[in-house]
Amino acid sequence: MQAVYDFLQAVSNVVWGPIMLVMLVGTGLYLTIGLRFFSFRNWVRAYQCLWQGRKHQSEHGEVSPWNALMTALAADIGTGNIVGVATAIALGGPGALFWMWVTALVGMMTKFSEVLLSVHFREKTPAGNWVGGAMYFIKNGLGKNWTWLATAFALFGMIACFGIGAMVQANAISVNLTKACSVPGWVTALGLLFFAGIVLVGGVKRVGAVAGKLVPFMAALYVIMCLIIIFMHIDRVPSVFWWVVSDAFTPTAAQGGFVGASVMMAIRMGMARGVFSNEAGLGSAPMAHAASTAESPLVQASIGMLDVFIDTIIVCSMTGFVILVSLDPAGQPLWSSGMSGGVLTASAFQHNLPGFGEYGVTFCLTLFAFTTALGWCVYGERCVIYLFGDKAQKPFRVIYVCVVALGAVLALDLVWLLADIGNALMAFPNIIGILLLSPTLFKIVREEVKKDPRFVL
Repeated sequence: MQAVYDFLQAVSNVVWGPIMLVMLVGTGLYLTIGLRFFSFRNWVRAYQCLWQGRKHQSEHGEVSPWNALMTALAADIGTGNIVGVATAIALGGPGALFWMWVTALVGMMTKFSEVLLSVHFREKTPAGNWVGGAMYFIKNGLGKNWTWLATAFALFGMIACFGIGAMVQANAISVNLTKACSVPGWVTALGLLFFAGIVLVGGVKRVGAVAGKLVPFMAALYVIMCLIIIFMHIDRVPSVFWWVVSDAFTPTAAQGGFVGASVMMAIRMGMARGVFSNEAGLGSAPMAHAASTAESPLVQASIGMLDVFIDTIIVCSMTGFVILVSLDPAGQPLWSSGMSGGVLTASAFQHNLPGFGEYGVTFCLTLFAFTTALGWCVYGERCVIYLFGDKAQKPFRVIYVCVVALGAVLALDLVWLLADIGNALMAFPNIIGILLLSPTLFKIVREEVKKDPRFVL
């Protein structure tokens, strides 16, 4: 078993290594330049479209544009926003946060592109499901010779949904509730079985409705908690901001329990954790956006790119600044104490909000992980429909809910690795499809912008 674990760890290091990061960030940069910095020039218009998209805009689709984004955010905003940011800073230094921002700013255009292609090339199944994603834009956009690539994406997506979506999220909830509130794992498993079952039996429409209400609440609650801590140390914010920018281009010296980090380590950790958090380029979120009733692919794609901004520039930054402004009882920077991951984030909240901080971050992490499990069920369901047809939809939901409950009571080191690998492998077909279809993408955007005077190109 140890040999299997070591092999999978080596595979994970390769698929999440420099080649993957160059592919993801390079593709985002290419699309940003190719579409004339569309994301920056139309950012405000995208928020206007989101606000107008609270209601259905056409008869094509299953969920409103607002609920489609909330479903995608439900899957994106998860343990990576709390645990992943802390890991990036603990290993890469403050400069890692800067490279998370860079990844997000170019990733917005990747997310825009994959959503636009997914909506443009989506299909309606005999059962009335509006389905899209990389498997559909590869099949319908590149032709039958590329069907193998579409099938590979769907297989990787199905594997990833059971790991990163179901078991890993349930395990994170169980571990945190046991640590903070002494809740037994089996109680958490039963609770997840009940609540996940109630939501997921209703399919994408019910997931969208729940996400549309729960995601804004949980994100606002977490951001408010973070802002309270940041304002408690407002005098340190300017120096911390400069610290983040300067350490992005210079090595970070060792101090306290921090062993020091090179510029390359800051870049690698920041980009890797950023991509893991916002999933730009992995091809997951477009499967939720493809069910939107938006008036055009351009509108939904513009809304979709906000996914990356909200997840990384807002939520991840809040976590990063809370960690960087926090001091330990001796007055030393908490981030350099040698702690990492969820322990570091929880300590930052507990030091600043004693008696409440630990429970507050546990509650937020529980909501984040639960909604991530809901969102990934939609992704897995779309992959299963592509592979096996509508008939597999309901059996998949039952299996998925049971796997969620199972994840709350199992040790998941091996599952984490399999989920990481499956998640990364989704990116290769997705990025290849986007790049091959980029001339078509640019043409669609030009034509849509001419029809819609709200946008500029």
